[in-house]
Amino acid sequence: MLDSLIVPLFVTTDLPPEAELAEFGELLAETARVLGREGNGGDGYEAFLAGKVFWLDRPVLPEQRPAAEGELRFAGMLGYVAASGAGHTAREVVGDVRRAIGAAVAGRYGDVGVAPAVFAIRDQDVRERTPDTAVYVDTRDAAAELVSAAKSYL
Repeated sequence: MLDSLIVPLFVTTDLPPEAELAEFGELLAETARVLGREGNGGDGYEAFLAGKVFWLDRPVLPEQRPAAEGELRFAGMLGYVAASGAGHTAREVVGDVRRAIGAAVAGRYGDVGVAPAVFAIRDQDVRERTPDTAVYVDTRDAAAELVSAAKSYL
């Protein structure tokens, strides 16, 4: 069995109004395929990200006008990252995920004003706070051991 560390995550960021939720989720999941290249002198470690993405837009009451067309949308993801190999700490893995997602979001959507927030949360928060309407995403073709380790939490 592969050594792995499972970390529950919350990711939030602003996205352009034309962004598609499923595409955003796929970007997050595929970004987490290999982590830690910068911090390990070019060496990385395999990872698997599974979770659900959703919009966190401000509520609009019936008497309010809809949001402006150019207004950024706020998206989130709750899920788990499984990192392969021994010797990782949750702090290191979250830092590696943060760097990878920050670069991917900037590369895909440009400067949206602030880097994505990526932080570890409690496992219970993932289960309790994920909206029913959220869209499931995961890293395609990841190592089977990482997939089974992470999916046992979902």
